[in-house]
Amino acid sequence: MKLNSAWRELLWKNLMMKSNMRIFQQGSALHPFLTKKLKHFRVVEGSAVAFSCKLVGIPVPKVYWFKDGKQISKKNGHFKMKREGDGTCILYIESATNDDDGNYTVMAANPQGRISSSGHLMVQSTPFRSRIVPSIQRQRTRSRVTEGEEPVQERFFCPHFLQAPGNMVAHEGQVCRLDCKVSGLPNPDLMWLLDGIPVVPNFTHKMLVRENGIHSLLIDHLTASDAGTYTCIATNKAGQNSFSLELSIVAKEITRQPVFIEKLQNTGVAEGHPVRLDCRVMGMPPPFIYWKKENETIIANRERISLHRDATGYVCLLIQPTKKEDAGWYTVSAKNEAGIASCTARLDLYAQWHHDIKQQIRKVQSPSSRYAALTSQGLDSRSAFPSVDTPQIPAKQNAMESDEL
Repeated sequence: MKLNSAWRELLWKNLMMKSNMRIFQQGSALHPFLTKKLKHFRVVEGSAVAFSCKLVGIPVPKVYWFKDGKQISKKNGHFKMKREGDGTCILYIESATNDDDGNYTVMAANPQGRISSSGHLMVQSTPFRSRIVPSIQRQRTRSRVTEGEEPVQERFFCPHFLQAPGNMVAHEGQVCRLDCKVSGLPNPDLMWLLDGIPVVPNFTHKMLVRENGIHSLLIDHLTASDAGTYTCIATNKAGQNSFSLELSIVAKEITRQPVFIEKLQNTGVAEGHPVRLDCRVMGMPPPFIYWKKENETIIANRERISLHRDATGYVCLLIQPTKKEDAGWYTVSAKNEAGIASCTARLDLYAQWHHDIKQQIRKVQSPSSRYAALTSQGLDSRSAFPSVDTPQIPAKQNAMESDEL
């Protein structure tokens, strides 16, 4: 039986060494950090005390214990130091005394850095009678274990990743999911880190486990801060394992709300003539264009009506020929993911005969003004327009001729 136990212990140590080597080879270097810190204790003299913490680091950190600032030697039989494969470290005091009262500190260190945690132990004295009882009970417990059969040793298996993602590229604003599958006994606990910092579950970062054993880190709506090196660490009593990947984020396009550089203008035209309502709008990405007349959407390439647009932002509504029912208010709207903008103008139509008369109308002039115009051209207004009422006076020469007769 002793040989069997020794063989099991040797096998377990061999598995631990291989596990640690695999961690160093597969995972990137990681600063030590504590997932479980030391607690404070208040116990009665003679009671057992176990300070425990849980740490993670790549490569596996070395652990040191201190009492009131002085390092506790491993040769000190009063203290028992234990370290499990999942990173749990324990300082055990079988029977606390008044001398054990004080501050205890654990420090973990590897080439990437160091971290520490502290806890206080307060030992209270008890009457003499009560001090004897715990020792008697411990002796009885030991005798039971000795008399009974050797307990069956539980089997442990180091975590092993059956499925792990590689480097990924994702677009800003999209959803990203990192899936992995791990085996181990007992079932390993998983932890995700981004650039060495633990990923905290929140509204945008969720950690899920499906029925088929797939573990997922779900990031809903990626941002630039989500880019970096992701490390997944699986731990159980037999050891720990990890993998890493690079997540690159493609920046989202710059968006600008549509803006009308040139707006629609109120227009009037004769019925039957063509008319063009145009404007210029800019936005990023290029916006969609919608036309409406009196809140009714205008369909493109309809009879007599066509919609035009070019790469410079020029937008045009062409009506040819126009009819009476085309008069009214016209609205053009530009919309993209950044926003929406609109402008409105009125189209007025008048009859064709009104257009012709307008071209022929002349200002009526008074007679005096007409005479003045003729005089300015060198014409005698009296000779041009003789008066009937004014009698003509005979010439002097004619009168002399009559006397001779």
